[in-house]
Amino acid sequence: MNDDRISSKAEDYLRAIYEIIAQKGFARIKDVARELEVKPPTVVEMMKKLDAKGLVVYEKYGGITLTPKGTAIAELVEKRHETFRKFLEILLVPKDMALKDAHILEHELHSQTIMQFSRFVDFITKHSERPMFIKRWLDEFKKYCEHAESERKSK
Repeated sequence: MNDDRISSKAEDYLRAIYEIIAQKGFARIKDVARELEVKPPTVVEMMKKLDAKGLVVYEKYGGITLTPKGTAIAELVEKRHETFRKFLEILLVPKDMALKDAHILEHELHSQTIMQFSRFVDFITKHSERPMFIKRWLDEFKKYCEHAESERKSK
């Protein structure tokens, strides 16, 4: 593996740290462990790896901070996640399911595909610029889904 590339698991850690810092102003091992539902020693092991790659600054028994490079990666992962979450919600996928599935998609698709998803979501969600036909299309799609669901339940 190229030394500049990081695993999807490492991306998850960076995004978790980024979100925790945004919420609390700081991140600690126990915060990351709670967020990712892993044990603290697992977090410590990953922090050592990310520190060695220059993505975080980790001091034993201290807080965790992102380096500028780590922040840039975390922001990119966060943007990918939000793109897929919004896309799935446009498709009327329930929020909890959209969050889980967005997490899968954010790591699995080619960057060109992700860019097109991002453009599509931006096009659909720009409220001030959204043409009337998009609003109508979304309303019609919602009606179609409701009808399909009632058909499914009646069988």
